[in-house]
Amino acid sequence: MSLDARRIAELSRKEFVQLLRDVRTRALIFVAPIIQLLLFGYAVRTDIRDTALYVVDRDRTAATRELVDAFVNTGYFRVVGSSDRSADLVRALDAGHAVTGLEIPPGFTRALEGGQPAAVQLLFDGAQSNTATIAQGYAALIVGAYARVHAPPGAASGGIDLRMRAWFNPTLESRHYNVPGVIALLILLMCLTLTSLAVVREREFGTLDQLMVTPLQPREFLLGKTLPVALIALVDLAVITVLAVVWFGIPFRAPILVLIPASLLFILTGIGMGLLISTLAQTQQEAFMTMFLFLLPSIILSGFFYPITSMPVAFQWLTVLNPVRHFLAVVRASFLRGEGVDGLWSEIAALAVIGTTTMAAALWRLRRGPGTT
Repeated sequence: MSLDARRIAELSRKEFVQLLRDVRTRALIFVAPIIQLLLFGYAVRTDIRDTALYVVDRDRTAATRELVDAFVNTGYFRVVGSSDRSADLVRALDAGHAVTGLEIPPGFTRALEGGQPAAVQLLFDGAQSNTATIAQGYAALIVGAYARVHAPPGAASGGIDLRMRAWFNPTLESRHYNVPGVIALLILLMCLTLTSLAVVREREFGTLDQLMVTPLQPREFLLGKTLPVALIALVDLAVITVLAVVWFGIPFRAPILVLIPASLLFILTGIGMGLLISTLAQTQQEAFMTMFLFLLPSIILSGFFYPITSMPVAFQWLTVLNPVRHFLAVVRASFLRGEGVDGLWSEIAALAVIGTTTMAAALWRLRRGPGTT
């Protein structure tokens, strides 16, 4: 049976009126995201484990291998690749495969043993400023301890010329890392809040049974409920993105066409999960509590507060099912690294799979009957 555009439009109009007629609801939709963005942008701070380290060892001696081992043995760093070419390190940082790069030039060991300053360069992905800032401190301590142990007798300690530089976010402003991440959290919160109460509210008001006896199909009911929320979420996305760029001065380096499809898929996921919650809950209070049961783990397992590499392996695999993790990667890469679709296709594909699955589950529950078990 084909969809009736007129019925979908009428239901969407009713949903818009219901969402926007109350002053408190309008404040929740348009003012709360701005307040939360400001709070997170100024207040959130975060620790690291197993930070991805790419090594370029152009000296290849026992001393340089010992230096690399000194990084790994602390548990703060994990070697994800090695080479003898600087270009490979550049590619690893550009693609986001490494957070830190260690380059040891030729003659390092000879200079160290001769009591001369031995140069070492460390590069950091400034797009992940919290991790990079902490990693810089750890790296300085590791190199300093190594230099003191290997300094020749009678030489001053600290015989290593350590040069550190952060890419993408040279000043390592934590705000540049946090604010793009907050965008994902706010959009998810908005979609869940508006849709998780949608069906159960109709039931409590007694209008759901009236809608079910009309010619309205489940797909039309679903579209009528989701289109207004999707449009509101897109407006919020535009507002807080402009605020992030204009107010906080966060650079946006990627083409906007990279962010839009990922945002639409993420909104689809949030709406689908909210509708699924709404069809399962019997009351608005139950729907609200279930929403937070999903929201909090999604935030914790997204990599926003804690690096995913610092989590137990089982939880790292669990994060693959988390849409917030994938959208965070897209948003941060779009803002700070200017990543294109080629480097983000796996994240966008994951959002597409999760979004279509949640919407299909919501439609199945709706056809089965809202509130049934």
